[in-house]
Amino acid sequence: MRPARLSSQLSLSVAILGLILVALLSALAYFSLSRQLDYIAEQSLEDKLQQIRHGMREINTRPEVGDQAHNIRDLIKGHDSLSLALYDDSSSPKEIMSVGQTQEALPSFIENASETIAFEHWRDAQDKQLLTASQLILRKDGSRIRAVLTLERSADQALLHAYVESTLIALPFVLALIAAGAWWIAHRGLSSLNQFRKVAELVSTQDLSHRLPLDNLPQELRELANSINFMLHRLDGGVQQLSQFSDDLAHELRSPITNLIGKAQVTLSRERPPEEYKLVLENCTEELGRVTRIVSDMLFLAHVSHPAALIPFEAIALHEEAEKVVELFSLTAEEKDIKLNVSGYATINGDRLMVQRAISNLLSNAIRHSPEGSKIDIDLVTNATNATLAVSNPGAGIPPEHLPKLFERFYRVDRGRSRADGGTGLGLAIVRSIMSLHHGHVGVSSIADQTTVFTLYFPLPKPLIEQARQSATEKTA
Repeated sequence: MRPARLSSQLSLSVAILGLILVALLSALAYFSLSRQLDYIAEQSLEDKLQQIRHGMREINTRPEVGDQAHNIRDLIKGHDSLSLALYDDSSSPKEIMSVGQTQEALPSFIENASETIAFEHWRDAQDKQLLTASQLILRKDGSRIRAVLTLERSADQALLHAYVESTLIALPFVLALIAAGAWWIAHRGLSSLNQFRKVAELVSTQDLSHRLPLDNLPQELRELANSINFMLHRLDGGVQQLSQFSDDLAHELRSPITNLIGKAQVTLSRERPPEEYKLVLENCTEELGRVTRIVSDMLFLAHVSHPAALIPFEAIALHEEAEKVVELFSLTAEEKDIKLNVSGYATINGDRLMVQRAISNLLSNAIRHSPEGSKIDIDLVTNATNATLAVSNPGAGIPPEHLPKLFERFYRVDRGRSRADGGTGLGLAIVRSIMSLHHGHVGVSSIADQTTVFTLYFPLPKPLIEQARQSATEKTA
């Protein structure tokens, strides 16, 4: 089943909400009008009773009531909807006089009459809506007269019925206007999404340069467009990096494979003595070892670069791991008469093998680029928030323009230099990934023809931070 259009859903929702609101407002207006008509009717009867009460208080005897009948009739005259009945105050009230139509249900109101005006809404046998006001009127001689004034409210009922009919007739037209307005508003509001659709149709892995225009977008969609543009920027950078990485990887693997093929073809071009075959096999083994190291480094880098990699951490004495790595590279350093020195202490939480791998990569680079007879220092420092391990070595240094890209895969400061010295071009990229897994980072600084320093920054967990602060306080004291 094809899902409904969002504009149609919004239009229908707004139309239904509008219908409910119109119905509620119409009902509220109906009850307000009905209540106002009741108030006007009661006020009218109260005014009439006040006039009747004023006239009847001056009457002392029953004959005088008859003499005043024409005055009372004049009061009711011109009001066909009004009727008046006067009764005495005996236990069985007797009618003194009546003006207007006789109401067959009046006795119940006669018995309930009191000095306070009482109103009663009721219907007669013909189902006419009536309003009766009753009151006891005190005369000068001390006797009391029961006055019952009734208003026939057919006009009010007709007005209410006319209002209901008009509302029911107008309601479909109002609903149609609300639906049309809701559709127009929804269509206009969602028209900005067409820009999202157009950009989405243009985006592909070959072209991620398209961005959503932010002009004339509402604030909510502008925030979404900003997020999508940022996502496209990251994807573009990732695709470019992947493309560059693929090119670099192909280049790195092409050289040793080409060398292997070339050596094999030259060797097989004619008969050679066994010593030459042995030499060629040794060279091939060396090239294959380099390819193996590249593949191993790539697999390791893919593992540590994965965001979902779960690495169990443990407490690590960083100076002990540094000394183990120094011992591992001691023979290599002796070949160039390089001295290795470890100073300082630090404890972190991390993966022991990965930390050793990061230190090994930095120390291997330092030995490779240090002159003979020099000294490489590994300094460990713990401050209030992190522990640092700095590997510094003398040498030619690294030009400043290369420092930001130094940790990219297969990046070379000297493009003309080959990998014949054993480097795969992935060592520093692995270091950066390892530090990211440890929620830290790696930095580098270099002074031409003096010193190059690579520094690992390990964040300390809260217990180690408190311990570091306590140690600093004790040293100060």
